Amino acid sequence: MERLGRERISSEASPSKVARSSKSTRSLPRCELRCRGCDRTFEDDGFVLECPTQHEPALLATEYGDKRFEPDTRAEGVFRYRQWLPGPRTLSGAGSSVTYRSEKLNRILGLLNAWVVFNGYWPEKGAALETPTFKDLEAWSVLSRIPEQHDGVLVIASAGSTAAAFARACSLNKVPCLIIITEIGLPNLRFPDPLDPCVKIVSLTGFTDYSDAIELANRVSQIDGFFAGGGVKNVARRDGLGTTMLNAVETMGQIPHYYFQAIGSGAGGIAAYEAARRLVDDGRFGEELPRLMLSQNLPFVPIYMSWKSRRRELVEISDDDGRRQIQQIAAQVLSNRRPPYACKGGVFDILTETRGDMLAADNLEALHAKRLFEETEEIDIDPAGAVAFATLIKAARYGGIERDALVLLNITGGGRHRQQLDKKLIAARPTLKLNEKEILLDETLERIVGLFS
Repeated sequence: MERLGRERISSEASPSKVARSSKSTRSLPRCELRCRGCDRTFEDDGFVLECPTQHEPALLATEYGDKRFEPDTRAEGVFRYRQWLPGPRTLSGAGSSVTYRSEKLNRILGLLNAWVVFNGYWPEKGAALETPTFKDLEAWSVLSRIPEQHDGVLVIASAGSTAAAFARACSLNKVPCLIIITEIGLPNLRFPDPLDPCVKIVSLTGFTDYSDAIELANRVSQIDGFFAGGGVKNVARRDGLGTTMLNAVETMGQIPHYYFQAIGSGAGGIAAYEAARRLVDDGRFGEELPRLMLSQNLPFVPIYMSWKSRRRELVEISDDDGRRQIQQIAAQVLSNRRPPYACKGGVFDILTETRGDMLAADNLEALHAKRLFEETEEIDIDPAGAVAFATLIKAARYGGIERDALVLLNITGGGRHRQQLDKKLIAARPTLKLNEKEILLDETLERIVGLFS
């Protein structure tokens, strides 16, 4: 097994500073889009989400002309890794991940080389994602991909974290944006400053969940003047999330042997795989992909159940059962009922190629892991990060992970309570509230369009 000790490029990312303006910079190396289904390649126009050829569902992926990993030390936040982001410009105010090794966590886990890539707010570590989750990374990447002169309304569906990230990034950069969010996710929308009026929030009330938000967002996106954020289909979202892997490898000097993360849609896991693939192609950081150890929160575990049954098709869960299960989980952001599991380039494929596995933790296990992490590291973490840590604890004790293996744990959100102690945050108010019946009405679309009149 390859050991640590490779020369590090750098262990620190540039500090971020919030600004309300954007600036164009030199063009990035040209990137092409390749379809995972038919292998067709074509140029990126900043909006394309799917292959124009008719075939089975498949994700698009970016291919960059620059194959050598060279972080831009002059760039801010996530744009430090701009060579492998599809957008042609950088935007002010972006943060980045922070990677570190904890002796205390290694002793708890019984491992020698476990590292944490932390995404959130933790001033002592230099972590300054203001929303504070790794969804910040995808928001800035997506905005940088949108052509600068485009004036349409970006439509985002969210269970909480994504909404916060896009609301803040769009507000700072004056990008018109419609946020469709489940009511339970509203507490995530707290910011140091009021949102710009260009951002409108639609809250779904009653017996609704993330899938309802996605469905409504898809309908609105078909209206002239609106365009879809695209979810996992948007290559900029995945490449932005993939910078967590780039930050970790820049710090550690080597591709990890194991990668732990909790997933809802699986976009973060796919992003980590795609970033690791580029690092393997570079050749200086290892020759093998990390084993992806992805997790879900019991009892809502559709990807876990599908993978454990060794089937490519996603298990069927009725809408009512899915909603009931989602209401029972602590990590509400892990609640996608229609994740990209079976499509080409989706979760099934990346688990297969990396010899990975799906793991699960219930609420009590996640709560125990959350308290243990917070007591050890003296920083709070979100429930999704706690689910991932809980599965790492079990895997380290009972799953046969080699004691000297290089292990990377992605804490996808943290420092929320710390941020509330340090800053006075303002809760964003919904512009419009809709119940489960109203979201199906045609007149609802008219009401939403009217918000931007």
